[in-house]
Amino acid sequence: MKQLQEFISILTGSFNNREQWESMKETNPDFPFAEHVNTACNHKITGLPEDFAGVFMVEESYFTAKGNTHAAHHFFLFTEEENGVLLTSYEIPEGYDKSSFTYANLTEVSYSSLKRSERFTPALYTKKDGVWEGGSTSMFSPVLKFSLFERFSPECLEVTETMEVQGKQTFGYGVPILYKRV
Repeated sequence: MKQLQEFISILTGSFNNREQWESMKETNPDFPFAEHVNTACNHKITGLPEDFAGVFMVEESYFTAKGNTHAAHHFFLFTEEENGVLLTSYEIPEGYDKSSFTYANLTEVSYSSLKRSERFTPALYTKKDGVWEGGSTSMFSPVLKFSLFERFSPECLEVTETMEVQGKQTFGYGVPILYKRV
């Protein structure tokens, strides 16, 4: 449980990539200003098993490029495993969509109603030299591949995401997004 507590303490809070964005906005106008707000939310989930050792988290992500802001919110469960910490993606609970699902909007939800995402391959994070790193590759459809690689430390959350359709990259920035705590 100690590994999970350390991991969650690094991951929860408010983060943005302002420093990186400022250095790149002139040479790469498509590179987004990005924000993450990660909030643990077990206290909003009713009916958790008595011995439940995981941490559910609402991840609110906002990406602004060329004057347009896109919200992409997610619901994750983190559990401590023998080899590290496992991220399992869950479907957004009934009654919410990708933009209305925020920690502030989340009311009590029943544990028994939660559904694991079938499309996302869980990601295992292991600690190497004081930095947590891991990721996964998921096939969202027979032709759509999503790749995730992340490195987390108290100084920075480093996130690399790409999407490919039939082997051609359709999303990704060529460099990781570097989030710092705000």
